[in-house]
Order: sequence, then structure tokens, then C-alpha cells
Amino acid sequence: MKYPTFSVTTINLNHKLSAMTEQNLKNHTRLVPLYHYVAGILVILGFGCSILNLFYADAHTHYSAALLVVAFVVLILLFWYARAFALRAQDRAIRAEENFRHFILTGKPFDKQLRMGQIIALRFASDEEFLALAKKAVEEKLSQKQIKQAIKNWKGDYHRV
Repeated sequence: MKYPTFSVTTINLNHKLSAMTEQNLKNHTRLVPLYHYVAGILVILGFGCSILNLFYADAHTHYSAALLVVAFVVLILLFWYARAFALRAQDRAIRAEENFRHFILTGKPFDKQLRMGQIIALRFASDEEFLALAKKAVEEKLSQKQIKQAIKNWKGDYHRV
């Protein structure tokens, strides 16, 4: 049986497709319109309509109207926590990756005083400015935004959730 092989050309092509627009401070945020706007608005609208339905329900339809409200509450919780859990997992991966990067560059783990938001911002710094920015972030208690603004050579993150 023959197994598929992947060449360097295939990998480079995939990287080029995901990296068509170079990231920088102004365009690094990622919003998925169908999730962040359409689905979010529809869930909130459905919840509001289900409450109106419950308010105007008579004795015969009160039970089903109440179930509809409960269903939308569950849907809101699912909508919220699906995103929150994915972001938490991504944050853990970023912490591990950047701690490993720091270890490779210095032979030491991150300073324990670095907060998660600072580590997330540092992932965009090139290797040349990474160590100095990490030290400055601890010493000056820089915010995530301040760290991102201080980055001169932006390193894009094209594989995030």
C-alpha cells in the first residue's frame, strides 16, 4: 500500500495561502462574521422573541413557550462557552509555545511575573526583540496593547482559532 507523501512545495503553498496578508498591529484581530455577527445576533434575537412568546402565551401554550426560553438560554451558554473554551485552550498553547521559545533563546523559562495577556502580545514579537520586550513588560508592567505597539518587526500568527 502506498502512503501519500508531502513535499516542501505543498507545505510552502499551504503556508502562502494562509499568509496572503501580512499581519500587523492594525489587522491582526480575527473575526468570523457568520459566528461573531450573524449567529450572535440570531441567538440574542431568538432569545428575545422566546421571552415575548412566553409573555403572550396562554394556559395551553405556556409550557412550550417556557421550554423555548430554556432552549435559548442553553443555546446562549453553548454559544458563549464554545468560544471561551477554545480561547482558553489557545491561551494555554500560546503560553507553552512562548515559554519554549524563551527557553530556546535563553535557556531559562519565562519570568513568573509575566501575565497571560503580556505573553499573548509577546507572541507577535520577532526573536530579535522578544527577550528585550519580555524583560521590559515585567519591569514596566506593560499592558498587552503597549507591548503590541512596541513591536517593530511583527511576527504574524496565521494559525489561530
